[in-house]
Amino acid sequence: MEKIKYWAILRTVLIAIALAVLFRSYLFASYVVDGKSMEPTLNDGNLLMVNKLIYDIQSINRFDVIVFHASEEEDYVKRVIGEPGDRIEYRNDQLYINNEQVGQSYLEPFRKNDGEPLTEDFTLEQVTGEKKVPEGKLFVLGDNRRESLDSRYFGFVDATSVVGKVDVRYWPVSQLGFQFLN
Repeated sequence: MEKIKYWAILRTVLIAIALAVLFRSYLFASYVVDGKSMEPTLNDGNLLMVNKLIYDIQSINRFDVIVFHASEEEDYVKRVIGEPGDRIEYRNDQLYINNEQVGQSYLEPFRKNDGEPLTEDFTLEQVTGEKKVPEGKLFVLGDNRRESLDSRYFGFVDATSVVGKVDVRYWPVSQLGFQFLN
């Protein structure tokens, strides 16, 4: 009877480990936010759950918060602003996509009343040399526009370098969050 009990426990543990490896390898990944570029949406040290499977079944959407491979050593977390074919411009601290003003309500509560814009004026062509976001590329910005290393500096992100969509901020528990949309 004891052998059966140990076998059942061992089998349960092995199945749990196999499922954890499967989820971690193919479906979800855990990431730690490093830096202030996504403040106030995400803070330095936040732990995130990234859905790696979602973009196999649906397209990357504007305003999704994504993790992508910036280099072989580093992954970045940013917000998608421009999709392929988009013309992007910032004028008077307002976002224009394809010549239409687009709201970013997630930024409103965090604008400082210091007389300085949250986002300096730019056109896509000024920062990338392109008039439109090329096919297979994304234009990304950090929510902390004043202190973000993003597409304004390193150019477009190749859609194939996207690891996944940030679905959950789970640490610290006091900042538990599930939605990071406009």
